Amino acid sequence: MTPRERDYVAGLCATLAGLNVETERGYLLETRLGALARREGYGSVSELARAVRDRGEERLIWAVVEAMAPAQTAFFRDPEVFARIGDELEALAARGTVRVWSAACGSGQEIYSIAMLLEERGVDGVELFASDIAERLLEKARTGLYNPFEAQQGLSARRLVRHFANSDDSFILDPEIRRQVKWRRLNLMDAAPGVGSFDLILCRHVLGSLLPQARDRVIANLSVALRPGGRLVLGVKETLSGASGLVPVPGAPGVFEVPVGVRAAA
Repeated sequence: MTPRERDYVAGLCATLAGLNVETERGYLLETRLGALARREGYGSVSELARAVRDRGEERLIWAVVEAMAPAQTAFFRDPEVFARIGDELEALAARGTVRVWSAACGSGQEIYSIAMLLEERGVDGVELFASDIAERLLEKARTGLYNPFEAQQGLSARRLVRHFANSDDSFILDPEIRRQVKWRRLNLMDAAPGVGSFDLILCRHVLGSLLPQARDRVIANLSVALRPGGRLVLGVKETLSGASGLVPVPGAPGVFEVPVGVRAAA
């Protein structure tokens, strides 16, 4: 790719999704866009970039943006976080229906980890919702089908046996677990009408890939969707500014909440 082509792709990603694409890391663009170029029938990433620029086709533009969005995920990533989430959801569900949103869910491992945890604890009354900007990742998540490498990232042998069945050379999640989750394509840069409010929102290891203004916008949108007393779970080392309206939860790194009686500003 030429510097001009890299700048063009970076500009698309920044404008549409708030992504911070480092143009000097040309190998990263080549790697992430190479598979897309081949799938679309282009001989090179440069050809793909020129086609996106010249044709202005929305489907292809978003395919490029989605390819550049971070997609790293794993089952039960940071086990202590899931242990705490399990305790909190169990307590909340005893008092009524609870709603959980995995924002930027990738290929589904995070929300499925919660679904498995709830099944293991016998907890009912929790509604699970997951979204991502990338339709291809959502399609994969809906299938619940994971290759051996993906399955081994965070899953114990006990959980693999309990919740998965063999499917050729892969593993497929129990359909009862899969049915617990509602999926939707969402851009976190946009307001999300119709999703309702949530007791718990997970947006872990996402903010670091965004431009500063985009981070503020995403946090504002997520905050609006939190119920009073609701909690936003980021990565254990991620922090928020005081301007977010959310306050840290003592003893829970990366977890922030809406103070009871206060609604975070959009």
